Amino acid sequence: MTTLNRRRFITLAGGVSLALTVPSFAFAEVGSLADIRKRGKLTVGTEAAYEPFEFVENGKVVGYGHDILEYMASKLGVTLNQVNLPFQGLLPGLMTHKFDFVATSVGINPERARRFAFSQPVGVVDTQLVVRADDNRIAKPDDVAGHVVGTQMGSSSQPIAQAFDTQLKAKGAGYSDMKLFQAYPDVMVALSNKTLDVGIMPSNIVAVLMKREPGQYRVVGKIGEPKYLAWVSNPQDLEIRAFINTTLDELAKNGKLADLQKQWFGYTMNLPSSGYLPEGAV
Repeated sequence: MTTLNRRRFITLAGGVSLALTVPSFAFAEVGSLADIRKRGKLTVGTEAAYEPFEFVENGKVVGYGHDILEYMASKLGVTLNQVNLPFQGLLPGLMTHKFDFVATSVGINPERARRFAFSQPVGVVDTQLVVRADDNRIAKPDDVAGHVVGTQMGSSSQPIAQAFDTQLKAKGAGYSDMKLFQAYPDVMVALSNKTLDVGIMPSNIVAVLMKREPGQYRVVGKIGEPKYLAWVSNPQDLEIRAFINTTLDELAKNGKLADLQKQWFGYTMNLPSSGYLPEGAV
């Protein structure tokens, strides 16, 4: 088995890219699509640290989101200026018109949705149960009962894993043990050396693992609720949000969105075009 690239997975799990830099850039003359066309440039803010949605490779931002943005820029007849910044600066920068919109994987929640204009979901992350490919004892989620599971400490997966253990115990028996690790790469190492029977991880990280280590692992199911990820525009710039949504609909209809999902994740996503915003959202 090929050794896991732990440094790269830490970038995935921790949300901080070692290649992340703060470049100099001009403020976007933000306003309308006409302004973007006049300027000849679509300026978006991104934290490129969530593979394969958006990440840095050979000094450039790449990924599923980047390919969608290139399509949007081409549709507008302009060039793409994708600014890579830490997440903490993205939403404040959006409100001061440093970007036309934020194109990074932002989770939709009620507080954010009342302040920012979320697009339709561009992706979804599920919490998946992963086992070794040669382990035939576990075929479905309920089969996890009586086995040793592991996930990243303090991650979004931990409370979902704990809740599923409670559900299993209500049916008769929960996990035999649940181990917590500093990072998802450690979970993978423990799974491969049989310290764990089941790893519980977000689907985007699983997608990267499957691509990097083909044939070594398999997914036996998912638990918890899906987490929808979207892009964000300034609430003063609803024309831009409408353009994002219209383009996503176009890509879904012509099949290009599904092709990009297969390319970057290995599967297609079921993304809603309505009903995804909480009450009181912009």
